[in-house]
This record gives sequence, structure tokens and C-alpha cells, in this order.
Amino acid sequence: MVCPLLYAATVWAMVVISLSPLLANAHMCTDDFLNKAEKLNITTNCNRCSLGAEFAWKFDNGSRQLDVAMGARLESPTAWLAWGLNPDGPHMAGTRSLMGVKHQAGLAARKFNITDATKRRCQLRPSDDIGLNITNFSFFYVHDFMYYIIHATIILPDTYNASRANVVWQIGEAAVAADKPRMHPTSLDHLDASQTINLITGELLSFNPTQRTRMRTAHGVLNMVGWGIFLPIGAIVARYLRCHPKKVAWWGAFHIGCQSMGYLLGSIGWAIGLWLGQASEHYTFTTHRILAIMIFTFTTIQMTALRLKPKRADEYRTYWNMYHHFLGYSLIVVAAVNIFQGINIIERGPHHHWRWSYVGVLGLMGAVASSLEVYSWLKFRNNRKAAKKLKNLKRSQSSATILHQPHLPPNPLLN
Repeated sequence: MVCPLLYAATVWAMVVISLSPLLANAHMCTDDFLNKAEKLNITTNCNRCSLGAEFAWKFDNGSRQLDVAMGARLESPTAWLAWGLNPDGPHMAGTRSLMGVKHQAGLAARKFNITDATKRRCQLRPSDDIGLNITNFSFFYVHDFMYYIIHATIILPDTYNASRANVVWQIGEAAVAADKPRMHPTSLDHLDASQTINLITGELLSFNPTQRTRMRTAHGVLNMVGWGIFLPIGAIVARYLRCHPKKVAWWGAFHIGCQSMGYLLGSIGWAIGLWLGQASEHYTFTTHRILAIMIFTFTTIQMTALRLKPKRADEYRTYWNMYHHFLGYSLIVVAAVNIFQGINIIERGPHHHWRWSYVGVLGLMGAVASSLEVYSWLKFRNNRKAAKKLKNLKRSQSSATILHQPHLPPNPLLN
């Protein structure tokens, strides 16, 4: 009874630890940005967005006047900050964009229509008419807290639904000139830079990109611990504590416990991954998704061994063992490959903390398995030599017994 309770407690602890950041309030802006927004007479709503950006707005539903301020730090010598509205949905193509460009000659404010051609890396061209009545459009730098801010007043057309406004923002790290911004990075934070907002009430109608990032972290942690740590540990226990180098009575229970724990954590992470796939409908990672489906499917088949495992006396038990071992080892390899696939999706920058952390875990488990494998083979070889030596000794003793038997005289009664 203790083991199931321990397993359940561990599972819930992992889930709570992974998802606890979601309880944090990710919508409040910094005091510096709020104070600056108030000076711009924007006092109604303020959200902290992904990419380190902050967005404040005030909307008058009667006049349909929308006052906006979007701010962020631009660390590189040349960069750009963009904010826009998309009447079609919370995605890039179709966005009517206001862009502030930081270039070598100074700062510039430009308007752009973002189209499907932009996604194909065609050069952006500024446009005076983007289908919005825009006044007071400016782009400036606030030295006190080192923010670059886009400020504008927009008269929202009737074709735009103020109760479901699709807001898009973006940051690029380079700009050749005021009219020629370069392509932004394609990391997940940049791909997620959009949300749907009720401009009237301030309610966020879509999932916040910051929370989506935290859900990805939970997805990665649960899968890494479940598929990438517990499953290999269970396999190591089954291989090296069942017979060689040391037979341990509790190896079976420990093996089942590790595999069950890994399956539970991995399944929760997999379910979160399904949700993330639905929430990220405008892009997909095909290889990562296919491998994840394979892992969940075949680990589910492996778990049927708890009920469908043949008995030792069954004639096909040997073939079942071969299938079970081969599939188990293959799943460990595929899970490790897919974990690195997921890490590559998340960590596209210069820092690779997750990658090297998991490499360290794999290295530790590999070192333990290699040491046990070497020790197992050495012990097996020594035992075989000892058995052979004992067999030869018994054979020599048997021969010596025959040779040293006393020679009996012939029995006259037999003649």
C-alpha cells in the first residue's frame, strides 16, 4: 500500500512543481511603463507580453478611439519594434502594423501591411495606407528605464470587432535602414507574439503567450523525467539486478514502479503536448509530433505486460521476452532523440541549459550502465572459468580414483 501512495504523491508533486508558475500573475506591467503610459493619458489597461514587451491601451467604445503604447528594450545597435491589429486572426499575415525602427541614423516610425509574402521573406515595403485612421504616431526612447515605445491613436473601423481584437507584436534584432527591417528570429517566443483581447473590458480571450511558454516548460520537464529518466532507470534495474551481476529480490517491483512512474509522468506531458499543438495552430513541428505519438503508443503497449505477460511455462514466453526487451530499448533511444528534438525547438538561442543538463543525466546513467555491464561480464567470465576449473578438477579426481583402485586376483570360481 505504501508504494502506490508514494508513486501517486511523486506524480502530483511533479505536476504541481511543473505547473505552479502558471498561477503567477503574468499580466501586470512594470511601474516605470505604467507611469509613462499615464503620462500619455493611457490609464485603462496594461499587459506584459512575451519578448519582454509591455502593451497599454485605452478604448472609447462610443468614438471607437483606441490609444496604444507598446514598449520594450532593444539591446542591439540596430533593431525594430512592431505592434499591429489583424482583422482575420491572431497571426502575422494580414496584420496592419506600426513599426518603430532603431537604425544607425536614429529612430523612425513606419507603417506596414504584413502579407503572406512577408512570411516567404520578401522585403517589407512601408505603406501610408494600411486601412486604419492613425494619428499621433510616434516612436521614442525613454532614457530613465531604457525602453523604446510606440505610441499612436487609432480610430477603429466598424469592420474590426472591438470585443475580439487580434493584437500582434514583434521584435527584430537588426535593421539596415528605416525602411528595410530584417526578418525577426523564429524562436517560439517570436512565433507566439499574438493574442486576442476584448478592448472594451480588457479581458484576455486567448491563452497568454507567457503562460504558454510555462506550459511548454511543464511539458518538457514531465516528458524528460518520465520518458527520459524513469524508463532508462527501470531498464537498468531489470538488466543488472535480475541475475547478473547481482540478483536482487525486489528488482521486479522496482522495475514495474519505475516504468509505471515514467508512463504516468510521460502521459501527462504528452497530453499537455496535444493541447500545445492545438494552441499553436499556425505552425507545427512534424518530427517531434510523430515521435511523441510513437512513444506514447508503444509505451502503452509495453504497459500491457502488467496483465498480459505470459507465464514462464508458456511455450512462446521466450519470443515475448525478445519482443519486450527490443521494444523497451528502442523506446529509450527514440525518447532521448525526441527530448533533444523538443530542446532544440525551445532553445534556439546561444544558451543551451536544458540540453547540457539532459546530456549530463544521460552521461550519468550511461556511466552507471557501462560500469554494471563491465562488472557483469567480468563476473560472468570469472564464474565460467571457476566452473570450468571445478569441472576439470572433478574429472581429474574421477580419473585418479579409477587408476588407484586395488588390483584384485582372478576368482578361481569364474574359471
